[in-house]
Amino acid sequence: MSKRSGFPKVFWTANIIEVLERFAYYGIYMGFGIYLQQLGYQKDDLGIIQNIFIAVSYLLPLFSGTFADKFGFKKMLIIAYAAYLPSILLLIVTKTFSGIALTMLSIGFAAGIFKPLISATVRATTDSTNKTLGFGIFYAMVNLGASFGPIVMGKLSRTIGWDSVFYVAAGTIALMFLITVFFYKEPKREIEGVSLKQKFKDIGIALSDVKFSVFIVILGLFFWMPFWAFFNTMAVYINDYLDTHQLFLAVKSVLGGWFTKSFLASEIDGVWKINAEAISHTGYIILIFQVLVSRIFEKRSAIPTFMLGLLIAAGGFVVLGISVVTVPGLVFLGVFLFAIGEMISSPRIQEYIMWIAPKEKAGLYMGTNFLATFIGGSIAGLYTTLMGKFEEAGNPHYVMYVLAAHTILGIVAIWIFTKSMGEFKERTE
Repeated sequence: MSKRSGFPKVFWTANIIEVLERFAYYGIYMGFGIYLQQLGYQKDDLGIIQNIFIAVSYLLPLFSGTFADKFGFKKMLIIAYAAYLPSILLLIVTKTFSGIALTMLSIGFAAGIFKPLISATVRATTDSTNKTLGFGIFYAMVNLGASFGPIVMGKLSRTIGWDSVFYVAAGTIALMFLITVFFYKEPKREIEGVSLKQKFKDIGIALSDVKFSVFIVILGLFFWMPFWAFFNTMAVYINDYLDTHQLFLAVKSVLGGWFTKSFLASEIDGVWKINAEAISHTGYIILIFQVLVSRIFEKRSAIPTFMLGLLIAAGGFVVLGISVVTVPGLVFLGVFLFAIGEMISSPRIQEYIMWIAPKEKAGLYMGTNFLATFIGGSIAGLYTTLMGKFEEAGNPHYVMYVLAAHTILGIVAIWIFTKSMGEFKERTE
């Protein structure tokens, strides 16, 4: 076995930048629905903004690699910050729906430029001896930032106000800019060397494979749509429909009063309540369990593993629905089950796409995977609107049962696909 290569300084620089970006991104996004409702907007307004935001965030990465080849990773990172920083600050002054929508569109644009650059840096600075560890570190950094962002910003929004959230997020982007300027060195890499026109043509070639295109649509509609619906709805769902004081007492009994009050809860009108953003995501669960889950399922067949992940996630949605009408603490089990489903299905299906591609087109096929995310994410906001409709009818938790049914329908769709069109043949090397 060959000795594992060490990581260059730019690898660690890039991962620090990733932690900070995810901190700012999820710090704003996870509580944004709560913020919008405080401004007087309805859940259907929130759903529209979520659709726009995710659509832009996941469409741009299809092409940003071409610009990175032309201008370099460092310059593209700085361009992303130039869009990020003023957009976040604009949230302090703009309160109209159109203003907020355009501002979030700009933030989505910045995120879309940024998104593939750090993972590409990790790819460029690792080799066959350390790539698994390198991407494991990167994935941990993503979830580290995604966990701390909502915790810190949730606390700030309730103790100081939402403007403090936007100032801290903007300051984080400014820090990323300084780190990039002074410490990020352009990594040596193979240049893809294709024009934007050629990129469109290559995507067309990949999608001309009807079987692959159908598979991408199925993933978009039955995996990425309920996946993003979870993150779109969960903070608002917990904040609006669950007894957050009871949740505070439950967390306090496990983690202790000082820690819970200092980081996860806020005192509102003399009553301590859990901050919904702090517990409405999967980042902290993934940090703890991803290695174990990956080890358990790494040798198992891709499609059955993926379907099992969907089934467990569907069970999570059912438990989340039950938590509103029975024991509020069941919300922790619901989020945990969804996280386990995510850890089983998401990495496995993305690895599957990489290994079904012709070797010379692996990068192209992985790029088109962003299309699946775009398809699902750009319409997932419909579930936020649906949650509002169920709320008007007095049964907001029904949205979780619909999401469970949607996810199970995805299992059926995958089963029909594999039986009618056959599974893809994975490469062995």
